[in-house]
Amino acid sequence: MNLLRALRPQQWVKNVFVFAALVFSRNLTQTELGLRSLAAFGAFCLVASSIYLINDVADYDRDRVHPKKSLRPIASGAVSRPLAIVMALVLAPLGLALAFHLSVPTGAVIATYAVINLAYSMWLKHFVLLDVFTIALGFLFRVTAGAFAIQVSISFWLLICTFFISLFLAFCKRRHELETLGDDAASHRGNLAHYSLQFIDKMVAALASMTVMSYALYTIDPRTVEKVGTNGLVLTVPLVLFGTFRYLYLVHLRQKGGSPTEVVLTDRGMQVVIGLYLVLAIGLIYFNVHLDLA
Repeated sequence: MNLLRALRPQQWVKNVFVFAALVFSRNLTQTELGLRSLAAFGAFCLVASSIYLINDVADYDRDRVHPKKSLRPIASGAVSRPLAIVMALVLAPLGLALAFHLSVPTGAVIATYAVINLAYSMWLKHFVLLDVFTIALGFLFRVTAGAFAIQVSISFWLLICTFFISLFLAFCKRRHELETLGDDAASHRGNLAHYSLQFIDKMVAALASMTVMSYALYTIDPRTVEKVGTNGLVLTVPLVLFGTFRYLYLVHLRQKGGSPTEVVLTDRGMQVVIGLYLVLAIGLIYFNVHLDLA
């Protein structure tokens, strides 16, 4: 059980971005393509877990004095560092083999994701702004790998929306770290000394606006309407706006946001709005709903 916890299965929620291309290309009902997307999801989970293991081994000393991270299996000693390294060396090749079996481009994207995230664990996370941009790139890789796995083109709008929302979540994560760790923040993550709540709040506000506006423009773009077969996606914009405001509320007033996956898995409000969004978006796309709009 401790070894499973060390793989951080709760973080696999992030990998559902792999299915974005399947849904928005109107191929959700295609069994073969669904299985290929599921395989891409599995490949990402295997590779991501191997990186989490390596990251926890690399941050062992720092995590042991962190109020929350000290409870992780590796930091607490429940899983030994040699065993974690062995598991990482097993999981990564399995994930990459599965990805390359799907297609060479899919494998190349996931391999690039692995290299960049290893660089993040060892080096990039110490640089201001570069750390959050690296996190955001990870979500772009997920969406792109999902498209390559089922061999469909991907909208630039979808990539832009994904990039903005992932940057938004990454800055919220940094804000939570600054707020909860207080004066000890820099000792746990060195580059936090170069961030401030005032600066991060400006970035979060800007990215929240950019996320909602880029998604709104995506829904009404004629190419999107043609591709997804409906002009009704604009009806999902209020849900995206509400979800963004809900997340901001949790970050600023409930001191959450340190882990987006934890928010999704524990906050009933976010679960409801995400569920409603999926039902509405899928219904609009797959029932070819057309609105009489000027």
